[in-house]
Amino acid sequence: MSNDGVEVQQGDGFETRKREPAFNLPGSLVFVLGLLTLVHLVRTYVLSPSADEYVLLEFAFIPGRYAVPFSEWDLSWLWSPVTYSLLHGGWEHLIFNAFWMVAFGAPVVRRIGTVRFFLFWCLSAIAAVAFHTALHWGAMILVVGASGVVSGLMGAAARFVFSPSGRVSRQFAHLNRRLTIPEALSNRSVLVFSGIWFLTNFLIGFGQIFGSVAAGGAVAWEAHIGGFLFGFLFFPIFDVAAAESRRD
Repeated sequence: MSNDGVEVQQGDGFETRKREPAFNLPGSLVFVLGLLTLVHLVRTYVLSPSADEYVLLEFAFIPGRYAVPFSEWDLSWLWSPVTYSLLHGGWEHLIFNAFWMVAFGAPVVRRIGTVRFFLFWCLSAIAAVAFHTALHWGAMILVVGASGVVSGLMGAAARFVFSPSGRVSRQFAHLNRRLTIPEALSNRSVLVFSGIWFLTNFLIGFGQIFGSVAAGGAVAWEAHIGGFLFGFLFFPIFDVAAAESRRD
């Protein structure tokens, strides 16, 4: 008998039935989690303080980078709207994002596949800091962390993970029919989930919740909102799985 199966006796014979592993994540999600961890390990234990400062200046997102004349822009404006999502302000920040990425990223990845997941990652990262920049134009602050992408995954998941009963199936949530926006906005589970999520982020914005998990000791809650709205509104662009493979 294998470790991932169990033999069930039926009459005179035996039938091997597969048992769902207790911890089963899509390979692309495991790769991303490993990459995020590796990046932080190198920054924390390998790079010197001056080298890490260089990494932050080159690869973190800085809204003020775009407020100067174009002739003064350096090339980091090209990649920093995505690479900032690979950097974190500390182990707590990374672990917090990894936890929610596992919870909401897994069903999204199972539904849209590896290639579209990486595209979703890049575009939701860009959308998150675009919203942040709109509210902090010209600010010379560093924005780091995958929180905007995680928020995008939450927004995307809100379109399909909740069954009509309001439950979330760990194994089969990715097979549910995608709700239209009017359906989602009239679904009690989606409304409660989204309402609590937005309330939490607004409280963070108004200083009611204290948690220094982003660079500079502040939570980039505006980026969270930008990512969530992107995932919720634009998820259908990435959701092209065969409709017949989904449950109503």
